[in-house]
Amino acid sequence: MNDAVLEKLKILAESAKYDVSCSSSGTVRKNKPGGLGNTVGGMGICHSFSEDGRCISLLKIMLTNNCIYDCAYCINRRSNDIRRATFNVNELVELTIEFYRRNYIEGLFLSSGVINNPDYTMERMVRVVKELRTIHRFNGYIHMKSIPGSSQELVNEAGLYADRMSVNLEIPTENNLKLLAPEKDHLSVYQPMRFIQQGMLQSIEDRKRIRSTPRFVPAGQSTQMIVGATNETDKDILSLSSKLYKRPSMKRVYYSGFIPVNSYDKRLPVLKQAPLVRENRLYQADWLMRFYEFRADEIVDNRFPNLDLEIDPKLAWALRHPEMFPVDINRADYSMILRVPGIGVKSAKLIITSRRYGRLNASQLKKMGIVMKKAQYFITCNELPMYTVNEATPEHLRKILTEPKKKKGDDDRQLSIIFPD
Repeated sequence: MNDAVLEKLKILAESAKYDVSCSSSGTVRKNKPGGLGNTVGGMGICHSFSEDGRCISLLKIMLTNNCIYDCAYCINRRSNDIRRATFNVNELVELTIEFYRRNYIEGLFLSSGVINNPDYTMERMVRVVKELRTIHRFNGYIHMKSIPGSSQELVNEAGLYADRMSVNLEIPTENNLKLLAPEKDHLSVYQPMRFIQQGMLQSIEDRKRIRSTPRFVPAGQSTQMIVGATNETDKDILSLSSKLYKRPSMKRVYYSGFIPVNSYDKRLPVLKQAPLVRENRLYQADWLMRFYEFRADEIVDNRFPNLDLEIDPKLAWALRHPEMFPVDINRADYSMILRVPGIGVKSAKLIITSRRYGRLNASQLKKMGIVMKKAQYFITCNELPMYTVNEATPEHLRKILTEPKKKKGDDDRQLSIIFPD
């Protein structure tokens, strides 16, 4: 590997770090005679090449950081004075294979700026993944970004070689996207999303008739939204996510806290750091929609358009609806048990299974991994006292659950005097 390629690697790995939608999804590709490597399901590959030489799992790289667009929120925007680099197809293919052979990586996450036009860029990216699969018989995990505005023919060809594809929405609403990226629109994003979905559904039908039909994007597609760059509420963001999850091909929506890399642009908000707490709450709310049978309008609505940054969304919902509690653990159905703060999916399933053999008590619930600090106020069972959210009141309970932890060695009996600043 020559110095020129290493320099490109350093530049383009740095440019790719802001895209967070790079985790794998557990797809499986078995090794074949004469092939190179395999993809093991459930491994959750989501790391990238680092400058300090650490052994990593996923080569997260851009084909080029040159771009014809001038998006206000992007470090690779056309008007930025940064170092630029572009891999040719052979360089990137060789780099991936050599890294894989040295056990540095288990797969490839490939994205790119847009050069010339979307189809020109997409065609070069397709050549990379096609050569890896057909010439080098590479069976590792490949996540490929689809360029907004690219043709259906190129998306269909890419889907034959990539495990997962993604198209980033970036800004949740069309108006704000036009404000920060006047050259883009949501139509160019939704179109390749639809192409990917059509290809997946067609592949499933074809494989029912002919088992040897090549799989099309077997791990589905994902997308990413930037949080905090514009004035969308959490209600706007989660409502859009809910609609996207209704598509059978959409597996994950990622939320990326806005990082002010172009602070000179007056269209952007003035932030000292990324809104990480809000990003975390959005992921928790996303989890509730995907695994806990919550609807988006239950988590956020017109009265509460933004998530509570102090407590998690599930606890916030429970405190807003004390009339739903307490829940009798020994009688309630699975859906209602899932809504109890402190009880996860595995614990809820374990409760349903275990109570067939006898009534459950507090010590048994604790052994199941339930967070009794939260759950005790929302449930009843054989041994729990009747001091629930209704007796404690939601306001008082919120104060109890959010008060800071006592430091080791603190004595409640010791008088402390707090002096004003």
